[in-house]
Amino acid sequence: MTETLHLGIVAGEASGDMLGAGLMRALGERFPGARFSGVGGPAMERLGCESLAPMERLAVMGLVEPLARLPELLRIKRRLSEHFRARPPAAFIGVDSPDFNLRLAKTLHRSGIPTVHYVSPSVWAWRAGRIHGIARTIDLMLTLFPFETGIYRQHGIAVRCVGHPLADAIEPGPGMDGMGHPSTAADTGHPSAPTPVPDQRGMQARRQLGLDPGSRVIALLPGSRKGEIRRMAPIFLAAAAAAQREFPGLQFLLPCSDGANRRLVGRIMEEDGFSGTDCRLLDDSRQAMAAADFVILASGTATLEAMLLHRPMAVCYRLAPLTYAIASRMVHVEHMAIPNLLAGKRLVPEYVQREVNPDNLLEEIRGFMVHPAPAPEMLEIFARQHRLLRRNASREAAAAIGEMLATRVAASDPR
Repeated sequence: MTETLHLGIVAGEASGDMLGAGLMRALGERFPGARFSGVGGPAMERLGCESLAPMERLAVMGLVEPLARLPELLRIKRRLSEHFRARPPAAFIGVDSPDFNLRLAKTLHRSGIPTVHYVSPSVWAWRAGRIHGIARTIDLMLTLFPFETGIYRQHGIAVRCVGHPLADAIEPGPGMDGMGHPSTAADTGHPSAPTPVPDQRGMQARRQLGLDPGSRVIALLPGSRKGEIRRMAPIFLAAAAAAQREFPGLQFLLPCSDGANRRLVGRIMEEDGFSGTDCRLLDDSRQAMAAADFVILASGTATLEAMLLHRPMAVCYRLAPLTYAIASRMVHVEHMAIPNLLAGKRLVPEYVQREVNPDNLLEEIRGFMVHPAPAPEMLEIFARQHRLLRRNASREAAAAIGEMLATRVAASDPR
């Protein structure tokens, strides 16, 4: 463990870039002078990661979709394998992107390089047989959620739950602070429905965006990958257009993670006839959710962020048809949304595949307009889960990796 400590690290998408950057920062504090190489995005590159391939080339999801990119993915894997075997790192850290990173880790593990995987694959939900390959490939699994550790312990895999960086980044509020306290009625077509009072985060976000504190605002998050946007955005926008015809004062916010996604959403709005819809495109998804009273979003990490912000939500899960046909035969969980998985029950509504349609989403919006205040029990569970996940994740992960490396050094010491 010297100043020249070299660690391999590969992230495959924007969320992994943020996780990887936080981990790099924490490892840098623990091992001053440590250097990193592999694949990272802008946040990791700013911290000095030598990125050997564009991160966005790894950002592919599903069972069928990666096949079109397989030759390129194999070339990147081969290049990384050659790089790490020629310059062996003290450990290789795969950040999420399990289909790519676990295959790369398998090759490196055979070469004697210690392997870490940060963010558990959903082996508890589907493709459970992967656990056997993980047991042969991964020396340390770092999970974000407590319920994920059991299956690894059952198979003798070293595991530590480090919590979630989002729970560290978002300050917890009181269990009932959401948008749950009614004030005066709004002119929405339902005069008996109280207008929820924005919490402090919501007030600040609305000031930044120039929104009326008393208006009704819904955030739409169709996903960050282009495939998700193509599948979800037209449906979300159709529901928004219908809702605005019914509730003229209703406002919508739609965050786009980058310029390419913003242009894609703009084309969808123009080509599908939604250009007249009052839907404001933003850069910052957290700001959009904080400013909103209600969120309609794709299943994924954004559902956790909405939970940590104490926002009621409707969660949508829609895959390419062939991918869904295959995956639906493999999935063995009752819930898809992270808040429901954490709670072990259906706290927030979920819509899957064909259920993701304008009519169902319009009904959710109508329900919100009639009863805008979130349920107190839901807010209390959200707050409890926030406390449970707030563990200083990056430092916990760095500590676990440091302990693994120290154990291996001690085991190799002949004295």
